[in-house]
Amino acid sequence: MNNTFKSVFDAIADTREEALNMKLRAQLMNEIINKIKIKGWKQAEAARKLGVTQPRVSDLQRGKMSKFSLDMLVNMLSAIGDEVVIKIKDVA
Repeated sequence: MNNTFKSVFDAIADTREEALNMKLRAQLMNEIINKIKIKGWKQAEAARKLGVTQPRVSDLQRGKMSKFSLDMLVNMLSAIGDEVVIKIKDVA
């Protein structure tokens, strides 16, 4: 039997809530990684700007999603002067 999923997160998560949390974390992580690339920051400089350690930046760039909460990612974006805007969409 072939299952079709909206995203890879829907395929690997046990619940819709878990899938949504993973999707949001992935989006925020990608945004931070792109900001680092655009600004040309090395890991040590990015760590200072983001308010974390260099190994945390390495974890971020290696996609270690389980090591980051939504709160942590929002705080990192805020540290570099970005604002996170949440939009709620009714899917029922």
